[in-house]
Amino acid sequence: MASRAAQIAAHLNWPQGMLAGQVAIITGSGQGIGAEAARLFANEGAKVVVSDIDGAKAQQVADAINKSGGQAISVPGDMLDAEYIKTLVKKSAEFGNGKIHIIVNNAGYTWDGVIHKMTDKQWENIIALHNTAPFKLVRQAAPYFRVTDGEPRSIINISSTSGVHGNAGQANYGLAKSGINGLTKVIAKEWGPKFGVRANSIAFGHILTRLTAAKEEGAFVTTPDGEKVPLGIPGGKGALAQNAHADIPLRRPGTATEAAKSILALASPLFSYVTGQVIMVTGGRNM
Repeated sequence: MASRAAQIAAHLNWPQGMLAGQVAIITGSGQGIGAEAARLFANEGAKVVVSDIDGAKAQQVADAINKSGGQAISVPGDMLDAEYIKTLVKKSAEFGNGKIHIIVNNAGYTWDGVIHKMTDKQWENIIALHNTAPFKLVRQAAPYFRVTDGEPRSIINISSTSGVHGNAGQANYGLAKSGINGLTKVIAKEWGPKFGVRANSIAFGHILTRLTAAKEEGAFVTTPDGEKVPLGIPGGKGALAQNAHADIPLRRPGTATEAAKSILALASPLFSYVTGQVIMVTGGRNM
């Protein structure tokens, strides 16, 4: 095994990209932040596994990466399906010749409601998607992370300021995003000492995605039983209200590309001594 000093020295020059040769699973990467992360990872030499419930969109992202000279495969499926998670890990390991280096747990959406009106279904669905599914994926991939081959391993869990500060109307999402921060720290403490696995969360503030667009635009997701869940924020309210950015020092929301760049940075050797952290990407809000 190469010494740690030798590994660091090797990282000082990245002619083939900062993630050259690493295999990265990015869930929810058929669109939005996940798709941008997939593109950026591939540009840095990673072999990207595009995971999304929308098979057509996942394939489009993988095709675009391959057309541009990168390496990607599409493995679509539902993160709430335990059998799919097994398939995702199996195909990712095959793509990586027996190795997986990075997991980005990004898949998810919001299903808001005030506490006294939130249904059991709303509650259980969001907890399952944002907590149970990432846990099952990490557990399934454990044999590829609990290794001592000297190669970097990193798990990045996508969180939210709702999980740090809370947000009215998001009891389910706030709890889930707080929970993923806790899971992150447990992974860092369990798999860091012997295996060198880094685990971090990124808590996003207002990022321009379908989750923060106007609800009137009509975006929705469909639950496994066929129910359509409308996405977005009612026009003129919350993050779409007048002067909604007044408490953001940069005075604007972030873009999906900016959000994806923070994921890339955290996965890269530039953050090789950062683990167990909740990185706030908010334009300065709540500092």
